Amino acid sequence: MANALYIVPILAFLILIHEFGHFITARRAGMRVEEFGIGLPPRIWGKQRGDTLWSINAIPMGGFVRVLGEDGKNSENESMQSKTAGQRALFITAGSIMNFLTAFVLIAILLGVHGRPDAAAYIADVMPDTPAAEVGWERGDQIISVAGATVANAAEVVSITDDYIGSEMPVVIMRDGQRIETTIIPRENPPAGQGRTGIRIANVFTATIKVVEAPEGSAAAMAGLQPDDRIVSIGGERIDNVIAYDNAILERTGQTVPFEIMRGSQAQTLEVLIPEAPNEDSDPLGSTLAQEIHYERVGFLSVLPEAGQQFLTTLQRMGEGLIMLITGEVSLGDIAGPIGMGQLTSEIITESATPTWVTLLNITILLSLNLAILNLLPLPALDGGRLIFVIVEILRRGKRVAPEKEGMVHFIGLVLLLGLMFAIAFVDIDRIVSGDTLLQ
Repeated sequence: MANALYIVPILAFLILIHEFGHFITARRAGMRVEEFGIGLPPRIWGKQRGDTLWSINAIPMGGFVRVLGEDGKNSENESMQSKTAGQRALFITAGSIMNFLTAFVLIAILLGVHGRPDAAAYIADVMPDTPAAEVGWERGDQIISVAGATVANAAEVVSITDDYIGSEMPVVIMRDGQRIETTIIPRENPPAGQGRTGIRIANVFTATIKVVEAPEGSAAAMAGLQPDDRIVSIGGERIDNVIAYDNAILERTGQTVPFEIMRGSQAQTLEVLIPEAPNEDSDPLGSTLAQEIHYERVGFLSVLPEAGQQFLTTLQRMGEGLIMLITGEVSLGDIAGPIGMGQLTSEIITESATPTWVTLLNITILLSLNLAILNLLPLPALDGGRLIFVIVEILRRGKRVAPEKEGMVHFIGLVLLLGLMFAIAFVDIDRIVSGDTLLQ
């Protein structure tokens, strides 16, 4: 669990970036910043520099920038209340804007330095009574091309599909090594969570499948598989992603099959007996596996456009997740707070064969976007809740809500928010104590 501690500097960095956004816009607008705080009160350390008190606080869940007049009780020239609605709206949203920008920059850096994963788009699920079900698409089909354009990931499939709403769209899929040409008509207003064609798409990365553990007594250990072995082929079938591995195993249950592996720099062939009734929830051979994902170089001129595409795709998926949370499809037990994030970070680093710095950068990107979106939700005590009051003021042609009423709303919201945080922390701790995992 030592890897869980990585979450501490990641969250500290993202909170610092978020609050710096508020700080810099406040200063640019001529507001006096009275306190820049990391964590939530009570205060455990503080240092006054000029007009600003720099503080570290006891509750490690967030941060804040307190400006003069934020409580509505001061209208001096340097107070928040003396500024226009536009200036106050920018101040309120600046933290999330900084988190969005941070995520975009980190995506671009990752693409430029490490490249893009070599991936293929597979159908992970087909909803009943949808266009996809009608044309005969099945779970496990690989999407080769859409409207004549070769596609390599879900984002490309979705982007092209959006251009064919209500029109016939040719799609080539691969099933059991056979190319199948189909034609589908994407829907204009699909039900939430179904997409225009009624499928869920998974990006399956081209990767080397590596043995992490082969427990004593498992089929893997009895066949001679060892940690760090890399699986090249099964029964003569090349293994270059997890789908190929799973299919090769499931098609050969009860058989003794030749596994071609690389052990260090030496090629070897092992005879492996695949169990008759493999466990579908884990590796049928009883081993722990990891992927060494293959990456492609991204040209300099392509970095920013691709970063933008990845940024928007990730936002879309987070939006879908938020809808699932609102509609009750996701329970409290599926949500993680800082403690759960630490657990998840540790699990991902342990299970992934990707370099640790790449994994941490990806986690930072996701958390930065999460922090930005969370703070813009129209809930009391959050930036989005404060923005609502500015919008109400604009709609009322400059008539502000009484500071006492707004303050009471935010206070109640803060109490409820802290209660939710502690409830999530309890669930996180219970999950760890119970030995449950966040990786599904």
